Amino acid sequence: MNSAQPWPGVIRRYASFLPVTAETPVVTLLEGNTPLIPVPAFVSAIGGRFDLRLKYEAMNPTCSFKDRGMTMAITKARERGAKVVVCASTGNTSASAAAYAARAGLKCVVLLPKGKIAMGKLSQALLYGATTVSIEGNFDDALRIVRELGEAGQVEVVNSVNPVRIEGQKTAAFEICDALGDAPDFHFLPVGNAGNITAYWKGFREYAEAGLSDTLPKMMGWQAAGAAPLVLGHPVANPETVATAIRIGNPASWQGAVEAARDSGGSIRSVTDDEILHAYKLLARTEGIMVEPACAAPLAGLIQSIAAGEIPDGALVTATMTGHGLKDPDTAIRVAGFEPHIVPASKEAVMAVMGL
Repeated sequence: MNSAQPWPGVIRRYASFLPVTAETPVVTLLEGNTPLIPVPAFVSAIGGRFDLRLKYEAMNPTCSFKDRGMTMAITKARERGAKVVVCASTGNTSASAAAYAARAGLKCVVLLPKGKIAMGKLSQALLYGATTVSIEGNFDDALRIVRELGEAGQVEVVNSVNPVRIEGQKTAAFEICDALGDAPDFHFLPVGNAGNITAYWKGFREYAEAGLSDTLPKMMGWQAAGAAPLVLGHPVANPETVATAIRIGNPASWQGAVEAARDSGGSIRSVTDDEILHAYKLLARTEGIMVEPACAAPLAGLIQSIAAGEIPDGALVTATMTGHGLKDPDTAIRVAGFEPHIVPASKEAVMAVMGL
């Protein structure tokens, strides 16, 4: 796209790949166009000899990748004349749905698992004005109720069970190809409800079919060990992980995720919470990049893949960083391992802390 032209948002930028017409009433917060950041110091720290770029989706309007799918979901809801939208969420979806519904002038209702959502995300849903319902159950219970509401025909469901969400999310794959001139060799990403791995694979395939890229990446999906239904091969009744964004026991896009991994020659595997938190802190310390814990799952997976000899020297690897670290400030503070030094208000006292 001509850099002299302002970024129009993902629907207008990639309209020819999306189910919209010239008459579609686009609802946008100018999402997309997020940076693809090289992280050579991190790669060196984990013993790699390849080029790693992070698709930093924290730069979207509500600070997560969900905005790509939500611009499509709310746009199509408005086009169909919906008045109320509803979603189940572990946090990022609720923030995005509430923001785009506010933009469109629609009523938004979000169902959250009680006590299982990071405060940064909850604050967004509340401030954007969504009717927020905290249920005594987990995400999968919330999604079941949302599906039932949708089947009643009175509301528009904007979870990734809504296929237009996947359509919007696939635009991140287009942007990666646009930035690199082709697809990467591998693409790593976290897997929770599994819409993203499904969407990226769809995007990479569509760009290749259109002749806009020559290759396809291996899709490498990573779940948390305590919430790894796709790895185990069956739903997990009570998923648990520090990475709240992927604390999901029965993914809505299960089949699409399995097909993406299989058809690309990739895989879906799991990492422990300890591995996630190690990668989370290492990225911040080596590169100055703060992500939400779920983003560190694929980075921990990358460390596993290096140890297994699966990433050739010189490979081009991309990874999706789904959301900003400030989405979950409590985890950041706990993991940092530092607290402010309290000293008298004098230069000498500060110098002593500095070791001078």
